[in-house]
Amino acid sequence: MTTTIRWNIDADGIVTLTLDDPNATANTMTQQFVVDLTDTVNRLYVERESVIGVVLTSAKKTFFAGGDLHELVELQPEDAPRFTEHLNHVKSQLRALETLGRPVVSAINGAALGGGLELALATHHRLAADVAGNQIGLPEVGLGLLPAGGGIVRTSRLLGVTTAVERVLSSGTRYTPRAALKLGLVDEVLADSSTLITRAKEWIFANPDAAQPWDTPGYTIPGGTPTRGPLSAQVSHLSATLRSQTNGAPAPAERAILAAAVEGAAVDIDTAELIETRYFIGLATGQIAKNRINLTFFDAQRIKAGGSRPTGQSRFRSSRLGVVGAGMMGAGIAYAAARAGIEVVLVDVSLSAAQMGKQYAERAEAKAVETGRSSANSADLVLSRIRPTDDMANLTAVDFVIEAVFENAELKAKVFGQIETSVAETAVLGSNTSTLPITVLAAAVSRPADFVGVHFFSPADRMPLVELIRGKQTSQAALAKAYDLVLQLGKTPIVVNDSRGFFTSRVITARLNEAVGMLGEGVNPVSIEQASLQAGYPTGTLQLLDELTLTLPRTIREKAEAAATVDGRVWASHPSEAAFDRLIDGYGRVGRAAGSGLYDYVDGKRKALWSGLAECFPPAAVQPPFTDLIDRLLFAEALEAWRVYDAGVIESAADANVGSHLGIGFPAWTGGALRYIDQYPGGRGRFVERSRELAERYGAHFTPSPSMLATAG
Repeated sequence: MTTTIRWNIDADGIVTLTLDDPNATANTMTQQFVVDLTDTVNRLYVERESVIGVVLTSAKKTFFAGGDLHELVELQPEDAPRFTEHLNHVKSQLRALETLGRPVVSAINGAALGGGLELALATHHRLAADVAGNQIGLPEVGLGLLPAGGGIVRTSRLLGVTTAVERVLSSGTRYTPRAALKLGLVDEVLADSSTLITRAKEWIFANPDAAQPWDTPGYTIPGGTPTRGPLSAQVSHLSATLRSQTNGAPAPAERAILAAAVEGAAVDIDTAELIETRYFIGLATGQIAKNRINLTFFDAQRIKAGGSRPTGQSRFRSSRLGVVGAGMMGAGIAYAAARAGIEVVLVDVSLSAAQMGKQYAERAEAKAVETGRSSANSADLVLSRIRPTDDMANLTAVDFVIEAVFENAELKAKVFGQIETSVAETAVLGSNTSTLPITVLAAAVSRPADFVGVHFFSPADRMPLVELIRGKQTSQAALAKAYDLVLQLGKTPIVVNDSRGFFTSRVITARLNEAVGMLGEGVNPVSIEQASLQAGYPTGTLQLLDELTLTLPRTIREKAEAAATVDGRVWASHPSEAAFDRLIDGYGRVGRAAGSGLYDYVDGKRKALWSGLAECFPPAAVQPPFTDLIDRLLFAEALEAWRVYDAGVIESAADANVGSHLGIGFPAWTGGALRYIDQYPGGRGRFVERSRELAERYGAHFTPSPSMLATAG
């Protein structure tokens, strides 16, 4: 009698195996499941003469959720032999299932991701219900891993190596059932779950001699092997694509996936599975997978579970949101809310300006319909939720209002004076600001307890992070409502205390300053951009600076310096300051919006690095080591993140790690800006040593703080 797999055989001899772990809300690859799978497969072989087919389904909302990440994140190199044996045993059971000599059908009633899809791939026919939330794919690459239950081996043989690598394995794409059908990951899609078992049995009766394609005489892998067929010429293309996608940044999972797929296609399926295991073990016992699992799963899970949400506050769900300011940011916020099912009142100084803000949503929805990601009816419903207006009086019924006007304290104060007289006294007052202190802005309203910072990132409808800023008088209730609203929008909230620049702006400014400081030293700008990419940032730092404008870091610096003077503190200047002044004042280079920054632009399109950079900053005769350039960018942000955390501006390490990645692109392979310090080879002690080396070469701003020294060991 198995615990997690229920056996039921009908009068026709069809066995239905129902996955149903009684101790969990989802089926996962627990030790008990592996024991039960082994016993079940053995029983199928013992009773094979009385069995005409097998249906595999689930009693949970999901089909199967894959491996136990708690176990994987703890794996160490010394665990490699044990876990290798474990994986190969699981694979042997799946291989035995697909070679049973009886048709086996998977009835996928809910999400089949990772191990769930691998389980289904070991069956001869895959039925999927077209129900909400049903996703199908192998997303392990996002955790720094590869599919280790035969996912690489079987998708390569099912779809061909090139398609499997590009569309499934390296992308980690989660497909809807119909998209999975089109690709070939499933064989049929049914309207709902109620007919899955019936259809599965019909297929079994019609296909008594079913076998996997790769177990059929004469089978060849679609697209060929590394030495025969189109794949022999495509391997170099796949390698080039990988280099292009990773830009030389640490990406062991992507490289291992390609190697396992190509090498596995050159051998028999059993040997290919051993190859897949070998590559997985190297990843699972390494540091980068642990970093990514902690960042993208455990840290993110903590936030979504309300880790930084004030306790004891009732849950809030917005029904009508006010957005004041219909520029790019306000329009994006309004669109995000409308997609989440919230009615939106979009206000601007004129009706035409507000309508232009709504046009942002109209263009986005038109594109979604055109590409098949939405229907015309769904688009109309989303757009109907946005009401453009020039009259603040229309905010009367909103339960939350977000101001999204120009980043100017006086303007925001004026706008909130109008907002406060229009909204209900129960409405939360939110300001979308990236740098202005919330406590200062809250002074302009009569109820500062209801005032909270709600910092979206551009484009607001697509960027996943929202930084919530708690002013000195912000109430727990207002912060909790803001937290709930962000989750309702499908985004990730992090919570910070009020401080100039908050968390994300302070941390990203440290990197921008370091890049411009390098320019001032005569470092080749091409090397700066390449170092950014090889560090794992999504774009070159100089390119990013052009998008943000060169004047922004200087404005932040000037305001911070003025505040330091008022507080009686000595301003610690950064080597970049003179370089910024030279670019802006001496050459009029301010960024992409002005058509002239660190890059040249033609008709608004970026062309190449500004040809005058060599004149502005003559190249140094001796260029610094390239590894120093990479470390300077990463260390600048990590050290600033530590200072912000140490000062109590951000209180949760998970918030800091997730915020640094989702908000400002700190490389995922590091696990986030704070985790980077501890995961550094040699630990925090070696990080401190390297910081001192950089400080000696490039400036005191790399000097580790006393608190870091005290904890370095």
